[in-house]
Amino acid sequence: MDKRKVVIIGAGHVGSHVAMALCFQGTVDEIVFIDKDEAKAKSNCFDVADACLFLESTTKIKVGDYEDCKDAQIIINSIGMPRKPGQTRPQMLTDSIIMLKDVISHLKPIEYKGIIVSITNPADVIGNYLRDELGLDRFRCFSTGTSLDTARLKRTVSELSDIDRKSVCSCAIGEHGDTSFIPFSNLTIGGQNYKTLKEQKPEKYKNLTEEYILERTRVIGYDIINGKGSTEFGIGAAAADICKAIFHDEKRVIPASVYLEGEYEFSGMACGVPCIIGREGIEEIIELPLNEKEKEQMAHTCNVIKSYIEDAKKV
Repeated sequence: MDKRKVVIIGAGHVGSHVAMALCFQGTVDEIVFIDKDEAKAKSNCFDVADACLFLESTTKIKVGDYEDCKDAQIIINSIGMPRKPGQTRPQMLTDSIIMLKDVISHLKPIEYKGIIVSITNPADVIGNYLRDELGLDRFRCFSTGTSLDTARLKRTVSELSDIDRKSVCSCAIGEHGDTSFIPFSNLTIGGQNYKTLKEQKPEKYKNLTEEYILERTRVIGYDIINGKGSTEFGIGAAAADICKAIFHDEKRVIPASVYLEGEYEFSGMACGVPCIIGREGIEEIIELPLNEKEKEQMAHTCNVIKSYIEDAKKV
């Protein structure tokens, strides 16, 4: 059996939390940190390794270099600076692309053929740029996209309805950012469309409003950053969850930002959509039926992502 190996490029707040989440899962045999700041990489390596002693985890953790990528099943791209209070994800574009070019210069010579999952913001643009520059299959190089937005959506609906989040079936679509949207026509709670629940028990579910759910889904990230300076636990767990789905060949539906080739009637950009994820990475894109309003929202978010992709080419 092949060793389940993950290389995390960028051993800062988010990268170290990806490692920690992987250790909690007990999914991975080996984690390798790569970072230009070797002292930081070693410190986080030792810290996470210490934590593993208290878990039912035999994961080995070390600091390495790009040679370690050759036999890694998954690379997590986690480079970049934390988002500052008030800063939007697109405002991080220039710095992220500059750092990404250095990563690409190291990955190209080894001709990596595994799976790359990118976290770096702006997520859709960076995942798109990475796939394009490395010439990888679109289903094997993608970003976490709206997976975290979807978690925030489910948590919000669960808290408003007082129904377990596992009974909430929905996802956020589009940009991992301010133009993401929720296809409410597909939102179900316990198998029923949420509007049906509101009609049956209007007083109990009066707080389930589309405006509030969408607002909370979009701004929770800002609230976290304004309060403590960065998001780390949620996105770390989201990336680890994708790794788990790959290693276990779960074929589970998880939102991710993948390059579109006609899906949802759009092409030429990576966009957050529900995907079936298994051993080969993304194995299929799920195309949800959208109403006219949702189609307009999809067009808007795709056009915004396209404009950011053009901006990235100028860096």
